[in-house]
Amino acid sequence: MTQAFIFTTPARNLVRLTVARGISWTCFLLVVIFGIEVLDFQLRIVPIIAIIVIMGLFNVATWWRLGHPRPITDLEYLIHLLIDIAGLTLIFYFTGGPTNPAIAYYVIPIAMAAATQPWRHACIAAASALLGYSVLMLQFEPVPELRQPIGDGLLTLDVLGMWLNFTLCAGIIAIVICRMAITLRQRDHMLARTREAALRNEQILAVASQAAGTAHELGTPLSTMTMLIDEMRAEKISETQREDLDLLRSQVDTCKNHLRELVASADRRQGDPPQRVNAAYWLEKLLQRWLVMRPDVSHHLEIADRDIELMVDPTLDQAVMNLLNNAADAEPNGIVIGLEADSDERVLSIVDRGPGISMEVASHMGESFISGRSRGLGIGLFLTHATLDRFGGSVRLYNQQQGGTLTEVRLPHPDNKTARDHAFT
Repeated sequence: MTQAFIFTTPARNLVRLTVARGISWTCFLLVVIFGIEVLDFQLRIVPIIAIIVIMGLFNVATWWRLGHPRPITDLEYLIHLLIDIAGLTLIFYFTGGPTNPAIAYYVIPIAMAAATQPWRHACIAAASALLGYSVLMLQFEPVPELRQPIGDGLLTLDVLGMWLNFTLCAGIIAIVICRMAITLRQRDHMLARTREAALRNEQILAVASQAAGTAHELGTPLSTMTMLIDEMRAEKISETQREDLDLLRSQVDTCKNHLRELVASADRRQGDPPQRVNAAYWLEKLLQRWLVMRPDVSHHLEIADRDIELMVDPTLDQAVMNLLNNAADAEPNGIVIGLEADSDERVLSIVDRGPGISMEVASHMGESFISGRSRGLGIGLFLTHATLDRFGGSVRLYNQQQGGTLTEVRLPHPDNKTARDHAFT
């Protein structure tokens, strides 16, 4: 049986329907045998057994059908429910019709249709069950033994049968139909996450395209500035002016290097998978690069375990750098950076002493371009959230009671299946 097929939502629901059918008709068979052999019911054995055997063969055919890769449609599922209703109508006809205490079992296929099918199909299933019930009120073979009392009390066989049928129906609804509804909710949640990821990827692609175009356009003015600076340096100028020109030239070279790194990082991302590294060493090297750009920052690093390993690539470096810059922009002094781990996750925490983050920014982080400061475009937070999501991780912001913001980054263990699936996609 194809694994990818059997784990689709319609296939799972049909599996549960088949299981419920097998349990129900087995119970019907046992009750009929008990009624004939023990209670001496006068029933037409041949048609009753024939109906049960036909439904059993149909159940076997359904299992065979589940082994084929052809997708299961809502119409096919409805046909299964209608066949169940037809089988119930036939068996009830020979076992007392509306006086059969199991007549309420008609509710089960209706509930399955309501939980898993479009409303039109649910209406068809309900109308079919109602039609079968109505026909049975006019035509059926009575079973007088159902009204026999049990012992000297008021309890009769039909009342006991109602209790047994209620127990069976309650079990199927609580276990089988509930699982069907949960599967549908999980599918809807997965579809929603897929749509969100597709929208986010479109936004990231738009940012990447704009960045590529901007990088190309910046190349010409930077080359022009380099040429002009070199010409000015060749002239007779004072030592102070020469130092200023040297500073300008170094800044222009830095811009060029950043553009080259941007292109090189994109090429590496296309060809190379994330690398497994020592998390403590990676974080310390990242902080060294960050402090070169933010020399005004004072921080304290706390590493719980220096043997922690992590899957990283340049995009994760930039994501963490964005979070560090946000903390430094809020308050550059007294930033506390922590790294710890448990059996499933690696946790990177960044604590600043700033004014905190607004609830609006915290609740919408990662959905669009938002920013917690007036001069920001919000692209950093958005891309950070997208990068961590690609790694199978998450980022959360919390306002602390003593003031400031706790930024918590959670990443899966490198050996975790989630980490491998996200890292190599």
